[in-house]
Amino acid sequence: MAMKTQNADAAPMMDINTTPLIDVMLVLLIMLILTIPVQNHAVKLDTPSSGPRPKIPLSDKNEVAVTSADQVLWNGTPVDLRVLRAYLDQSQTLDPVPELRIRPAADARYEQVDKVLAVIKRANVTKMGFVGNEAYAHDF
Repeated sequence: MAMKTQNADAAPMMDINTTPLIDVMLVLLIMLILTIPVQNHAVKLDTPSSGPRPKIPLSDKNEVAVTSADQVLWNGTPVDLRVLRAYLDQSQTLDPVPELRIRPAADARYEQVDKVLAVIKRANVTKMGFVGNEAYAHDF
């Protein structure tokens, strides 16, 4: 029986032998893992002392509400836009600056809410947010 040999007209095998490449990459990976320093995951905590605790001042919060009757309320007290501006100017001079919360009623006229927002913008209020919006989350 004759053994089959490669045909003379067949092209030589052109596949790359990837075994040495994989071996080298595994060795490099192991070396990298061994050279990475062990990290201590320490968390520094300030434990409470037995002495009196210092009082943490709470930031003041002011609320401007616009009712359905176009009435503007400053912390529950009716005010006009001129007095609102004076209150806002006064509050911006405090340290820390109090947070301003705006609560428009669902049926308040947009024009009145827009006027209130314009007064707030002119007073350069930086800490401001709308509250009560979650009540309208399912309306749309």
